Amino acid sequence: MQTPRNTFKQALRHGHQQYGFWLGLCNPLSAELCGLIGYDWLLIDAEHAPNDLTALHGQLLAIENTPSQAVVRLVDGNPSLIKQVLDLGAQTLLVPMVETAEQAKELVGAMHYPPNGRRGVGTALARAARWNQVEGYFADANEQMCLLVQVETVTALANLDDILAVDGVDGVFVGPADLAASMGHLGNPAHPDVKAAVTQALQRIRAAGKAAGTLATQRELARQYERCGAQFVALGVDTQVLANTARELLIRHTSGGGESSQGEQGNGAY
Repeated sequence: MQTPRNTFKQALRHGHQQYGFWLGLCNPLSAELCGLIGYDWLLIDAEHAPNDLTALHGQLLAIENTPSQAVVRLVDGNPSLIKQVLDLGAQTLLVPMVETAEQAKELVGAMHYPPNGRRGVGTALARAARWNQVEGYFADANEQMCLLVQVETVTALANLDDILAVDGVDGVFVGPADLAASMGHLGNPAHPDVKAAVTQALQRIRAAGKAAGTLATQRELARQYERCGAQFVALGVDTQVLANTARELLIRHTSGGGESSQGEQGNGAY
């Protein structure tokens, strides 16, 4: 038995475009369903969605049965939590609210075993090592770790060049919602000033040789950010897609819009 390969990290390293989808329903069935759609990566959100370790475990297992790669967004950069989630089997973490190079360095240390870092050793209890049944886990584990840091404040953008210089940061994700709030445009990530700031940040990240990412649920905005250098882009959020689709079906039916076509309804095999 070998350590699973982090194909998402490899794809970023080779410059391949990676399309993702956000998971907030905290459910392994919906995670597996989305994994079979064709997305390169699925973001399991443990910052704003109510995901605990047990819920993360179920979704990691579900995604492993699909072509997609799991990315886990933590609630913060607590080293103890990082240790637990890595031992659970996650290999790619997205850490929110990173504002300084010092924070980034601490995260790199927390994700790697010595001598590269300070990750605690407990593989007899860790699913990541299949409870000591993975041969050569310690030799492979560090290389499979992928750290994505989230810059989403005015302070973070001011310190972006220093953050980008930190060895061990594999990618930088620009968070438009919190950035909008930090810039005085709470609830309006599509404000022209915010979009300009995201665009400039993406360009700076790519110019520094790091993978750049963001979330853009509007098609044209996603394409714009991709043209500006966004290499890993989340195109939608499961809760939002479910709510919007359910609302659309109800409005279409109650407004007397007529019968849906067979193509819209599928074959009825629900």
